[in-house]
Amino acid sequence: MEESMQAESPELVVEVQGLFKRFGHITALNDITLDVPRGTIYGFIGPSGCGKTTTIRCMIGNYRPTKGTVKVLGQSPENFSLEQRKQIGYMPQLFILYPELTIWENLNFAASIYGYPMKRKERLRELLELVELSGHEKKLVRDISGGMQRRLSLATTLIHNPELIFLDEPTAGIDPVLRRKFWDYFRQLRDEGHTLFVTTQYVGEAVYCDYVGIMDYGRLLMVETPENLRYKAMGGEIVRFHATSPLSSEMIEALRQLPFVRGDLTFLDSQSLQLTVDDAGTAIPELLHWSESKGIDIEAISEHVPPFDDVFIKVMQDNQAGSEEV
Repeated sequence: MEESMQAESPELVVEVQGLFKRFGHITALNDITLDVPRGTIYGFIGPSGCGKTTTIRCMIGNYRPTKGTVKVLGQSPENFSLEQRKQIGYMPQLFILYPELTIWENLNFAASIYGYPMKRKERLRELLELVELSGHEKKLVRDISGGMQRRLSLATTLIHNPELIFLDEPTAGIDPVLRRKFWDYFRQLRDEGHTLFVTTQYVGEAVYCDYVGIMDYGRLLMVETPENLRYKAMGGEIVRFHATSPLSSEMIEALRQLPFVRGDLTFLDSQSLQLTVDDAGTAIPELLHWSESKGIDIEAISEHVPPFDDVFIKVMQDNQAGSEEV
C-alpha cells in the first residue's frame, strides 16, 4: 500500500521547509513552507513588498536562507552544478540586459551564455514572434519602451528551453491581450512538462495556475488550487436569491436556519440575498423547493462565482482580523 501511495505522489522540483530570511532586524520571509510538483504552474500572488521576489532569490541561490531548507531539482541552490543551473530559467523583476545592444544582439548573447547551438536563428525568431518583437530586432534596447524590455527579458529567459522556469512578474506593464497570450504559452510549456513558478500582482491570473500561494508581510497565508482557494476563502459556494417582492424578517430568519446555509446572509436589496452554501448545485433546487413551500415567488436564483480580486481581498481581510485577535 505504501509503495502504491508513493508511486502516485507527484515528483517535487522545489521543496521549501521552514524558510526564514532576515536582513538585519527585518524579517522578509517568515516560516515559508511549500512544494512545487513537476509539470505545474505555481502562482505566487501578493502585494508589492510581501516577499515574493525574496522567495525566488532564495530558490535560485541569490540569497542564503537565515533558517530553513530549500531544495530545487533535488539540490540545495548553493550546491548547484553548472548543468543544474542550465536547467533553470529566471526572469527577474528588474531589467538587466544590455541597453547599448540591439534586441537581436541581446537575445543572441543570452543564447551564447546558455550554450545554445550555433544554428539558433529559428529559435530566436520563434521567441521574438511570441513576445511580439518581430520587426524590431535592430532597435537598441535603450530606445525601446519598458513593456518591450519586459518582453525581451521573457524571451531571453526561455531561450535555452529550461526545465524549471522562475518568472518574477512577467506580465507587469503588458497589455491585456499580450498578457493572455503569455499565459497561453506558459500553459503550453506546462503541458510539455516544464514547471513554472510565477509571481504576480494581477490577482485574476490565479485562474491560469494549478496552485496558488498567497503571500502577505513575509508569510504564506494559503496554498490551494484556484477552485479550492475560492471555496476556502469564501467559506463555501455562493448563491444569489432574488424574490419578486420584499422578504420579511421571518423569511430571512427561516432562510438562515436552513441546514445547507453556512454563515450569515448578505443583503443585496430588500428582495435579494446572497447566501453561502456547501454546494450550489444541491442548494439551488432545495431553495426553490423551500420557496415554493413558503409561498415565495422567485424571480432569479443562480450560483455566483466571485472574481479572484474579491477572493484575494477576503483572504487579506481574514488574515488581518486574525492578526488583530492575536
